[in-house]
Amino acid sequence: MLRFAHEEYLYLLISIPIMIGIAILLYYYKKRLLSSFGDFALLEKLSDTKSKYKYWIKVALIILSFVSLIIALANPRIGTRYEEVHREGVDIIVALDVSYSMKAEDLKPNRLEKAKHEFISLISRLRGDRIGLIVFAGEAYMQLPLTIDYSAAQLLTEVVDENSAPVPGTSLQSAIELAIKSFPSEEDQKIGKVLILVTDGEDHDKEAVKLAHEAASQGIVIYTIGLGSASGVPIPIYRSGQQVDFKKDMDGNVVMTKLDEATLRDIAKIGNGKYYHGSNSEDELDLIYKDILQMEKKDLGMKQFTQFEDRFQYFVALGLLLLLIEFFLSEKKWKWFNKINIFKA
Repeated sequence: MLRFAHEEYLYLLISIPIMIGIAILLYYYKKRLLSSFGDFALLEKLSDTKSKYKYWIKVALIILSFVSLIIALANPRIGTRYEEVHREGVDIIVALDVSYSMKAEDLKPNRLEKAKHEFISLISRLRGDRIGLIVFAGEAYMQLPLTIDYSAAQLLTEVVDENSAPVPGTSLQSAIELAIKSFPSEEDQKIGKVLILVTDGEDHDKEAVKLAHEAASQGIVIYTIGLGSASGVPIPIYRSGQQVDFKKDMDGNVVMTKLDEATLRDIAKIGNGKYYHGSNSEDELDLIYKDILQMEKKDLGMKQFTQFEDRFQYFVALGLLLLLIEFFLSEKKWKWFNKINIFKA
């Protein structure tokens, strides 16, 4: 079975007819130039050592070399190799608050960017664990379902901003509810599932505490990270990269965003996890992952992967060999052809 890793490069083969056309034009152009000095047939007889066919052989070598290198660029993969991979790990869902208050700058560069940086750092440490991302404000949305595609996880995290969840507010209830639905329902409810809530919100609905009990009953361990100050800080407003004001309420008063640590502590306690207060100096998700490493791992089963073996190196070698032959091939006749009287080349 043949496949190409980069099929788009095969479109370069369209240039082959153009190369052939250029070679034909050059041949007749040279013929026309020679004709200007006299009869072409007579000149051919006078230049007895020059081969009629070597030009076309050299052209064919160049074109075949070009074809080989294009195929190598497309990276042909031939055959299959089957490998069975046994993975053990836990399912981790991070619920990230993306409400506008996460733009406050008491954590540098701001709360949201600090949380994203920690999450990307966490992804780089994972080994076999599945990771998912929920973004929430007034409502929760699944940004990344549980996956072991860590590159996709990093990419989708980088594009998260305060507009990722358009409904304003801070609803931990919706985040926990969506997380419960997002974890697969399995026989073993006591291990392997971790929910990490990252928020700076305040005045959380008490329904979040009730849902924490439901999550805990399904074996979900809940960690919480509170970002920001309990005393409150203003939320800057930027336009064109310049701060122009602070967010204000309908009465014109500056809005102060305050952290409700009590609710987050309660949720973490109910979820058999821990509460961390976010700071500039520590990586709270790293501390949580160290706890996760001590947890009993869930068997994620045997996965069978098909891997195609790369064969581009053979086409590179062929292309370079053809170019080398063309380089050293002169346009003089082969004497041994004359001796056997074939083509008179």
